[in-house]
Amino acid sequence: MRVCVAYRVGEPLVVEDLPVPALGPRDVLVRVTASGICHTDLNVLEGRSALPLPIVPGHEGCGIVEEVGSEVRRTRVGDRVLASVAPACGACWWCLNGVSTHCELNPVVKAAPRFELADGRWAGAVCGCGTFADAMVVHEASVVPVETSLPDEQLALLGCGVTTGLGAALNTAEVRPGSSVAVIGCGGVGQSVVQGARIAGAATIVAIDPVAGRREACLRVGATHAIDPGASDVLAEVRGLTGGRGADYTFEVVGRPELMVQAFDLARPAGTVTFVGMPAVGDTLTLPAIPAVFSGKRIAGSVVGGAQILRDFPRYVRLAESGLLDLSAMVSHRISLAEINDGIDAMTRGEGVRTVVV
Repeated sequence: MRVCVAYRVGEPLVVEDLPVPALGPRDVLVRVTASGICHTDLNVLEGRSALPLPIVPGHEGCGIVEEVGSEVRRTRVGDRVLASVAPACGACWWCLNGVSTHCELNPVVKAAPRFELADGRWAGAVCGCGTFADAMVVHEASVVPVETSLPDEQLALLGCGVTTGLGAALNTAEVRPGSSVAVIGCGGVGQSVVQGARIAGAATIVAIDPVAGRREACLRVGATHAIDPGASDVLAEVRGLTGGRGADYTFEVVGRPELMVQAFDLARPAGTVTFVGMPAVGDTLTLPAIPAVFSGKRIAGSVVGGAQILRDFPRYVRLAESGLLDLSAMVSHRISLAEINDGIDAMTRGEGVRTVVV
């Protein structure tokens, strides 16, 4: 089968034929039908991640189950499944206490070698998935069966980007009706934060991004205002839209420490600051100590949007089916697996919202 392998930092992926991985007792073979290209994959390719190379990127995908291990109970052959950026066994302390993003299987699943390379080495898979391939073998905890008529190119996005952004607004920050929201970074995840804020009933939603196309995309799906940070004083603009106070909820969706500080500054006293973007390994965040304490601002990190995938994947599918969540607006480019490097280049240039391999 065709597999896209990252051998060295900064070099294009190599598309090559590799053997279909063998299944363990709790593994599932999934024929991949669609996969989004996510910034987490870009971090890996640029060396901003701690994940070792060689590795097979891709973790935002969906497909059809073709084979299951002897002990698999969650899914069966023929099921349509969503891959998850974080596994959830459903039985450990973390899963039973509403924080399945920290499932005890995380380190085991994500570190498993999955693909035998031509030179005899083994490659892992980003987030334990590896959706940049014709098929992937994953632990059953990393997939959730879904029944929906949503097209593959839309469904795949729920595996990471949409769930991360939507959940950041609905689960982590718990945006309230009538509130004000500022979102820094309006790619796929940022646009999903905007949609989550709209679904939650926010009255003022400010999209902040240097790319005009992304600002316009956010305005189409729920943002009430858009700011070009290269042409405006962002702090003054946001305060001007919020009665001089600052936003009730702010989100940093890029993963850059200076923008995380900006998200803190944009929040009103006693407001909520949510960090969603993926920083580089070794990045450090520094905040002024007195304002951090006496402003009363609540700071929260959002891991995969605080998603409980067994609950939230079906819930988000229903939101999309009802029309409250617009997934079609997220898909800006469709490419084949052979064009994977073109898709990565487009993301690097900031083109579009989400490129999907179909």
